[in-house]
Amino acid sequence: MTEAKNVWVFVEQTDGQLADVSLELLAKGQELALALGGQVWALLCGHQVSALAQTVIQYGADRVLVADQVELSLYRTQPYARVAADLACERKPYIFLFGATPVGRDLAPRVASALRAGLTADCTDLQIGDYTSRTDKQLYHNLLYQIRPAFGGNVMATIVNPRCHPQMATVREGVMRRWEPDASRQGVVEPVSPAFDARDLVVQVLSRETRRSTVNLKAAPVVVAGGAGIDSKEEFELIRELAHLLGGEVGASRAAVDAGYIDREHQVGQTGLTVRPRLYIAAGISGAVQHRAGMDESNKIIAINTDPNAPIFQIAHYKIVGDAAEVLPLLIQALREKAK
Repeated sequence: MTEAKNVWVFVEQTDGQLADVSLELLAKGQELALALGGQVWALLCGHQVSALAQTVIQYGADRVLVADQVELSLYRTQPYARVAADLACERKPYIFLFGATPVGRDLAPRVASALRAGLTADCTDLQIGDYTSRTDKQLYHNLLYQIRPAFGGNVMATIVNPRCHPQMATVREGVMRRWEPDASRQGVVEPVSPAFDARDLVVQVLSRETRRSTVNLKAAPVVVAGGAGIDSKEEFELIRELAHLLGGEVGASRAAVDAGYIDREHQVGQTGLTVRPRLYIAAGISGAVQHRAGMDESNKIIAINTDPNAPIFQIAHYKIVGDAAEVLPLLIQALREKAK
């Protein structure tokens, strides 16, 4: 009897709020499971989280393993790793996916080490395909292609793990499209009772402070982003003003963030967020592959740059060759006059 090739997704939640990246992975998991002839299993950990299981099913899970224990009320590496590793050792998933969040980046390596499995971090795409070993020429069918930027984003590497299962990866938020919830979807909710020992609980959380982000770039219909072509923090205020007039959010390239013009939570690109707004205005951004990877699926792209050969113009729908310091005030003036 052939062992089922199930795709597992660690579903991250905080205070009863499901992480967006987990919902995105459930949708991608269905795509992978369809190619493999398996199912999507979700692992949901926490305390008083059982009610979330039906929502997880609506977003794409076929079975939800619910570890609802007081020991899991706040995230701690060892208890969560114990649950994930013990269940994976027992049930043997073919693929195990985590979001590339602070929690996922902490948890996934610990689980991979316990299972003696490989792990590819910060993937931007996942596919199913075959692989022929270069050493013994053996053909492996239906492996997980774990695709991620390498060498500073200059190449896209495809990584496979033919011999050690589960095949594990963390995936960046925003690179997969999540489903709309389907209230008619049916699935199985299975409570699980993890067994902890004293070593799992040696770390205690004495207090916790949280700060919610005031920026929601992923949901913004319009993003106005500035880059290295903006000469000062004062000039960057033009980006903010234009975004405000358009009812959008402010984005930035890594160069603008590194220059101190704006906080890192506004950064778009491989080391920032992936966005898909209806309109993306790139002002003073050259368009290196690292930045384009985070915004090239925008519906309409307007690029402003002094260099007519800037890479950003290769993907822009509308191209303005000029200095952002001169172009942005004209756009702002035109919008204000139209609003009168």
